Amino acid sequence: MSKRDYYEVLGVDKSASSPEIKKAYRKLAIKYHPDKNAGDATAEAKFKEATEAYEVLSDDQKKQAYDQYGFAGVDGMGGPGFNANAFHGFEDIFGGGFETIFDSFFGGGGQRRSRGRQQQKGSDLRYDLRITFFESVFGTKKEIKYRKDTPCETCDGTGAKSGSNKKTCGTCGGQGQVRRNSGFFSVAQACPTCGGEGTIIENPCESCHGRGIQEKAQKLNVTIPAGISHGKRIRLGDQGDAAPKGGVPGDLYVYISVESHGTFERDGHDLYCALPISITQAALGCELFVKTLDDKKIKLKVSPGTQSGRLLRIKGEGVYHLNTTRRGDMYVKLIVNIPTKLSSKDKSLLKDLSESMGENSSPDPIPLHTL
Repeated sequence: MSKRDYYEVLGVDKSASSPEIKKAYRKLAIKYHPDKNAGDATAEAKFKEATEAYEVLSDDQKKQAYDQYGFAGVDGMGGPGFNANAFHGFEDIFGGGFETIFDSFFGGGGQRRSRGRQQQKGSDLRYDLRITFFESVFGTKKEIKYRKDTPCETCDGTGAKSGSNKKTCGTCGGQGQVRRNSGFFSVAQACPTCGGEGTIIENPCESCHGRGIQEKAQKLNVTIPAGISHGKRIRLGDQGDAAPKGGVPGDLYVYISVESHGTFERDGHDLYCALPISITQAALGCELFVKTLDDKKIKLKVSPGTQSGRLLRIKGEGVYHLNTTRRGDMYVKLIVNIPTKLSSKDKSLLKDLSESMGENSSPDPIPLHTL
């Protein structure tokens, strides 16, 4: 199989500068490195091909010979051919030390693995809390009960039996980490024997069996803010599971479920309800009193000739905006109630009214959007 041109391999022009060649190689090395593509023979071949190209094009003497004579020009000059010496300038190529290379190959994303012992974080917990519609609008306080991991009281979270000592881990010699060879690198990782602690518990605590934590029942008062909506969550920092060996506790997330209301419905920060009125109240107009969600009585003025479905707004009687005193509005939808049972007198009066108004027995249709 014929070799590809080195410039083509790196994807650069012959006029490319040394920094451009380094940049092109760095990109390919990160993409195709064997440690990042375990078991992928194609990626390994591309990595070797890119490294061979860089070995030649990064050396001024080899580059000049290759430009003039091609592959024959670099025969006998230590290339072409895959060579561990190609990595002599890795720190320069990757713009940093070993940790930068590790991040690039293994997806560190800026969060590098510390060289010392890592502090563990406890698990986050979830609690589902159901509240009433009223409580969601005006806020409340709730006591919740749940179970979580807490530091063992017997050993104060150490995991060791009282009076016993820890011994130095024989695998890592107390360093908390071991090193493994990965291609051309020596990569540090947490010691598998002691989990990065550097020490081993000889006599584990009988209560927690060396874990340093125990599950216990907890009680907690939770403040539910006014205006919270269905499906929202409240984060309570450090109220989750304790972490082993004195690490950072997890968080508790309280997920809110709001019960429906028999009368009111919510849309954003506004409340809606319906109010039945008679045909005479709608036709003649009237004054009515309507109850708000918190049982206040508000006077409403219904104009003469009000049509069924009309919305009347009551300012500031809706839902609170979270963490403010500002509230939405309350909307009352007027529904004209048509009587289903009429006395003889009622029928006679309505018939007289119908004749007086000259009602149209052949009305023209009207657009739905006007209703």
